[in-house]
Amino acid sequence: MAEASDKHAPQGSGLTRRDLVKRGAAGAFAVSMFGGLAERAHGFAGPMKFKNKLLKGDLKIMQWAHFVPAYDQWLDNTYVKQWGEKNDVQVKVDHINLALLPATAASEVAAQSGHDLFQFLFPPSALEKQTIPLNDVAQEITKKLGKMTDVAFKSSYNPKTKRYYGIADNYVPDPIHYRRSFWFNAGIAPSTWDNVRKACATLKKAGHPVGLGMSNELDSNMFLMSLLYCYGASVQDKNGNPSINSKGTIDALKVMKEIYQNGESDEVFAWTAASNNQAFLAGRLSLAVNAISIARSAEDSGNTALSDDTWIRPIPRGSVRALGNEHVMGVFFIWKFAQNKEAAKKYVIDQQLDYRDHFVQSKFYNFPAWTNAVKGGFPAMNRLAAADPHKPRGKYTILTTIARKYTTNVGGRCRGSSGRSTRNGGRRGCSSSELMPKAGLRARLRHVYPVSRWQGSVNSSRTSSAPTARRRSGCRILPSTTTIGRRPRSGGG
Repeated sequence: MAEASDKHAPQGSGLTRRDLVKRGAAGAFAVSMFGGLAERAHGFAGPMKFKNKLLKGDLKIMQWAHFVPAYDQWLDNTYVKQWGEKNDVQVKVDHINLALLPATAASEVAAQSGHDLFQFLFPPSALEKQTIPLNDVAQEITKKLGKMTDVAFKSSYNPKTKRYYGIADNYVPDPIHYRRSFWFNAGIAPSTWDNVRKACATLKKAGHPVGLGMSNELDSNMFLMSLLYCYGASVQDKNGNPSINSKGTIDALKVMKEIYQNGESDEVFAWTAASNNQAFLAGRLSLAVNAISIARSAEDSGNTALSDDTWIRPIPRGSVRALGNEHVMGVFFIWKFAQNKEAAKKYVIDQQLDYRDHFVQSKFYNFPAWTNAVKGGFPAMNRLAAADPHKPRGKYTILTTIARKYTTNVGGRCRGSSGRSTRNGGRRGCSSSELMPKAGLRARLRHVYPVSRWQGSVNSSRTSSAPTARRRSGCRILPSTTTIGRRPRSGGG
């Protein structure tokens, strides 16, 4: 709060008595600690901005090390610095490997201390009781930008508790990457999973297998869940009942079994989230399901023979539809034990209200949770993508099509009681919590896939329990996700 004398300060001066005292103390400290070297002392460029409306203290943010490194460089060295100066907050952003996020969050919960703002790459609904509701943040952004995207809403709102336990800051369309020359030589296009099945043996024989992960990591989980959707299957229905025991599941498994046997190698069972990137960039793979970090890394490498031959397209169609998960779902949440909740809220709001630079600096990797966060929405994003100079020209425009037509939230679509396929999140909600397949289905899974080839943690967010996880057999399930449903009448847009 400002001192009473502040309002009587002359208009020509932006400094109060308190400001001068603070500056004198800071200057003395700088001289004593750093010998007067300005570049090593804290900078004081002038009077604080937004006088009498100051946020206070430090803001500590934890998020992943982005697959497009240039984005993190811009975020840390430009965006965060400018936002901190504008709001008089000292901001520190820590970046860690995405696989370490759940364990790091668990340790902060145990200590009841850590970062103020924490980002997951899937809906962190299991942590809801440790977070503060962000309904006010969602309302503020929605009031200015209009409706939130469905994929973001269903990844951050819990209709049972009627609260936003997080705010989705971005989602990432998940195209397939393929080597156009290899597929041209195979005489077929990767437009359907049946085409992939038909071509995989020829491609592998030519030394270029397909790269579809089946390991206990995020990319593999996203791909395998998407494969189920394409064949009309899902883990559970809109009422939360297990529905994986279905013809669609078996059809998807049979196709995947044939693709693996004829077109892949055992390495896919030990992959990390970076393995498909590395194998594709080494020139070995003919196809991978991944966000555009593969294409961008190929361009950045200077290997134009590889980058020009790397094309992208929507997920192949199955027997029922073409539909995939977002590659990652960025969700920020604020711990109930956070020290600077107000600054954390304002950071999230400000980021969404002007997201264009985030979209551009991530090289079209990050799509905003509110489409209008990039002024002009999808048409504007499409124009930006069309202007990208890399070959084939205009290849990144397909991302807006994928975002609009072929992307769903974790949990995908569920089959309601009517038997009709409905988008995840009907009136009663749909949850993608950890489920084991029924005993009869496990027996059939063993027939299609040896259990040793289909192992994984029932709760894959417990990444530190890998030895225990490997002893559990069953269908691979995504990390804990939200119970999702229709939008609230207020605040959800």
